[in-house]
Amino acid sequence: MADNYLKKILNSRVYDVAVKSPLDYAPNLSRRLNNHVWLKREDLQPVFSFKLRGAYNKISGLSEAECANGIIAASAGNHAQGVALAARHRKLKSLIVMPRTTPGIKVSAVQALGGKTLLYGDTYDEACAHALALAEERGMVFIHPYDDPDVIAGQGTIAMELLHQHRDPLDAVFVPVGGGGLIAGIATYIKALRPEIRVIGVEPDDAPSMYEALKRKRRVVLDQVGIFVDGVAVRQVGKETYRLARQYVDEVILVSTDEVCAATKDIFDDTRAMVEPAGALAVAAIKKYVERSGVEGETLVAINSGANINFDRLRYVAERAELGERREALLAVTIPERPGSFLHFCKTLGRRGITEFNYRYADDADAQVFAGVQLSGGDEERLELIETLRGEGYPVVDMTDNEMAKTHIRFMVGGHARGIQHEVLYRFEFPERPGALLKFLSSMGKGWNISLFHYRNHGAAYGRVLVGVQVPDEDRKRFRSLLDELGYIYFEERDNPAYGLFLGG
Repeated sequence: MADNYLKKILNSRVYDVAVKSPLDYAPNLSRRLNNHVWLKREDLQPVFSFKLRGAYNKISGLSEAECANGIIAASAGNHAQGVALAARHRKLKSLIVMPRTTPGIKVSAVQALGGKTLLYGDTYDEACAHALALAEERGMVFIHPYDDPDVIAGQGTIAMELLHQHRDPLDAVFVPVGGGGLIAGIATYIKALRPEIRVIGVEPDDAPSMYEALKRKRRVVLDQVGIFVDGVAVRQVGKETYRLARQYVDEVILVSTDEVCAATKDIFDDTRAMVEPAGALAVAAIKKYVERSGVEGETLVAINSGANINFDRLRYVAERAELGERREALLAVTIPERPGSFLHFCKTLGRRGITEFNYRYADDADAQVFAGVQLSGGDEERLELIETLRGEGYPVVDMTDNEMAKTHIRFMVGGHARGIQHEVLYRFEFPERPGALLKFLSSMGKGWNISLFHYRNHGAAYGRVLVGVQVPDEDRKRFRSLLDELGYIYFEERDNPAYGLFLGG
């Protein structure tokens, strides 16, 4: 059976539409991991994904009679674009059934390639069922995204290129896994020619369909899958892809959302390219593999499978990357509700950079602070910091791995402060540099109680902070003079309608 796939891969016509993607060395990652890391850049394909390989290999082999009524596929992303491009090249009619939840940018991309789109259902499964029904009704050829020998062989051409591009020894190749078409094609080719090379699949820990299938020795249907790494969010792997993976794949590694975001940043740092979450899976797994095994000096290849990321998702990726790299700690700290307590707390943190600082007055006894702190020493430094704070008498709850805190609570700290008196509200801008926040608090002095504080590091040249301070009427003039002496740009926001609606007492 492997010989059949080798023949299909070697005779594939994918280069009618695909390019031989570069194999780029990743110097920063290699230096950090003390191994030789290479990136197979499928994100540089004409549709920014490997998917056109398998789609075209299938479509190019269809006869004129088979294609008479056109071709049809179901997809919410990369497969759709691959099918549309392949159909255009062969001058065929194509219909792509996409869930109604598909982002407009992906629908437009398919249409720009000449594909007709039909929005149906809220999930891929609903769209796929409708596409299959239409294929039967209209006599169209259904192009499966992964569970088809010709599609698998098309994806296997990546391995053929890889072994040509890197003639020296390779230790392991890391491959993203959704339905399994990509890893089935790559693993079958590599194990036939270079069986000593380990082929390692990678899945998100909230969509482990292949991991569970290999573990249980049968295909499984997951109850649900996570949606962040949408390119591999498949509830069940293919029948043929599972059969091949069981024979040729060495293992599957699971990675978290935060680890994927950190890997996205790693790839950007080395290439200045922004890949989609599925495209960063392999790098995330390489980092985990190196940490787990302690290997050094090995040659490791990551398949960067695609770059079709929605622009608005970049905000989330940036937010979680530092957590995934263990360069940030999120802490909930209780401090006394009295003038000067903020300043003392910041001095306890030392010269560490503050990524976030959220607080709202609740009562006159204790204050709850949600703080993000930059780390350079990973989990060891985080634990040391927590012990230091507790040694100073601060109760601390570690929120670094608390999903609700990371996704929701950090954006919800605040609210109305009932019974608060003499509160004024100011928005400040000051140069963003280490120790800037501590300097700001030190300049504020200890004479007034801070009742609201919100700061987030946005990676800009200037930091922005919103501060509520309890200042009696007779002290207002003196307080304004202090603000002028600080030399920071500031704006009074007491009359801002947002304050009255969401923050005011």
